[in-house]
Amino acid sequence: MAYTIDTEWRNRIDFINGRNEVIAFLTKKWEKELDYQLKKELWCYTENKIGVRFEYEWHDKVGQWFRSYGNEMWEFDENGYMKKRYASINDLAINEENRKFK
Repeated sequence: MAYTIDTEWRNRIDFINGRNEVIAFLTKKWEKELDYQLKKELWCYTENKIGVRFEYEWHDKVGQWFRSYGNEMWEFDENGYMKKRYASINDLAINEENRKFK
């Protein structure tokens, strides 16, 4: 696991604290967001912080496709583990023929 034991996340409106909550969150996310395809673009970085822009496409269990857009900011500890992650994300329902990532 690439996260500190006491990692702090904000993902959309969810506040996630600690590795165990991260595991539960990611498990639930990947059960919902199927055939996930992601593109990230590095915007900036310092010694232990990174900012990225991203977009990804996924579909739900009934086959509705979405494109999700957002920004993430990451902070790492002295050992390179992610200490903090803040993500702002917006979803757009799309038709399958409008997908960018196929």
